[in-house]
Amino acid sequence: MKMSAWDKLAYTLVVIGGLNWGLVGFFKYNLVDKVFSTGLARIIYAVVGLAALWMLYGILTMMSEKPAKNKK
Repeated sequence: MKMSAWDKLAYTLVVIGGLNWGLVGFFKYNLVDKVFSTGLARIIYAVVGLAALWMLYGILTMMSEKPAKNKK
Protein backbone atom coordinates (compact mmCIF):
# COMPACT_ATOMS: atom_id res chain seq x y z
CA MET A 1 0.00 0.00 0.00
CA LYS A 2 1.40 3.36 -1.02
CA MET A 3 1.36 6.21 1.49
CA SER A 4 -0.26 9.46 0.42
CA ALA A 5 1.13 12.87 1.32
CA TRP A 6 -1.51 13.09 4.08
CA ASP A 7 -0.36 9.76 5.49
CA LYS A 8 3.27 10.90 5.53
CA LEU A 9 2.33 14.19 7.20
CA ALA A 10 0.20 12.40 9.81
CA TYR A 11 3.00 9.90 10.49
CA THR A 12 5.51 12.73 10.96
CA LEU A 13 3.21 14.67 13.29
CA VAL A 14 2.45 11.60 15.41
CA VAL A 15 6.18 10.84 15.73
CA ILE A 16 6.83 14.44 16.81
CA GLY A 17 3.98 14.20 19.32
CA GLY A 18 5.29 10.89 20.64
CA LEU A 19 8.78 12.30 21.08
CA ASN A 20 7.37 15.31 22.91
CA TRP A 21 5.39 13.03 25.24
CA GLY A 22 8.55 11.02 25.85
CA LEU A 23 10.40 14.19 26.84
CA VAL A 24 7.54 15.14 29.17
CA GLY A 25 7.42 11.68 30.72
CA PHE A 26 11.14 11.14 31.20
CA PHE A 27 12.46 14.65 31.79
CA LYS A 28 9.39 16.84 32.56
CA TYR A 29 10.41 18.95 29.56
CA ASN A 30 7.74 20.03 27.06
CA LEU A 31 9.59 21.02 23.90
CA VAL A 32 6.47 22.24 22.06
CA ASP A 33 5.63 24.65 24.90
CA LYS A 34 9.23 25.88 25.02
CA VAL A 35 9.52 26.50 21.29
CA PHE A 36 6.07 27.94 20.56
CA SER A 37 3.80 30.43 22.30
CA THR A 38 0.89 29.06 24.33
CA GLY A 39 -1.72 29.76 21.64
CA LEU A 40 0.33 28.21 18.86
CA ALA A 41 1.23 25.20 21.03
CA ARG A 42 -2.49 24.46 21.52
CA ILE A 43 -2.99 24.52 17.75
CA ILE A 44 -0.03 22.17 17.28
CA TYR A 45 -1.47 19.77 19.89
CA ALA A 46 -4.83 19.84 18.09
CA VAL A 47 -3.20 19.12 14.70
CA VAL A 48 -1.19 16.25 16.19
CA GLY A 49 -4.42 14.86 17.66
CA LEU A 50 -6.11 15.05 14.26
CA ALA A 51 -3.11 13.28 12.72
CA ALA A 52 -3.48 10.50 15.30
CA LEU A 53 -7.15 10.13 14.40
CA TRP A 54 -6.23 9.96 10.71
CA MET A 55 -3.71 7.20 11.46
CA LEU A 56 -6.26 5.33 13.59
CA TYR A 57 -8.72 5.50 10.69
CA GLY A 58 -6.04 4.08 8.39
CA ILE A 59 -5.27 1.23 10.78
CA LEU A 60 -8.95 0.34 11.18
CA THR A 61 -9.41 0.46 7.40
CA MET A 62 -6.46 -1.89 6.87
CA MET A 63 -7.77 -4.28 9.52
CA SER A 64 -11.19 -4.47 7.86
CA GLU A 65 -9.83 -5.19 4.38
CA LYS A 66 -10.02 -8.77 3.22
CA PRO A 67 -6.66 -10.29 2.31
CA ALA A 68 -6.06 -10.91 -1.38
CA LYS A 69 -6.10 -14.56 -2.43
CA ASN A 70 -2.88 -15.97 -3.82
CA LYS A 71 -3.21 -16.76 -7.50
CA LYS A 72 -1.13 -19.68 -8.73
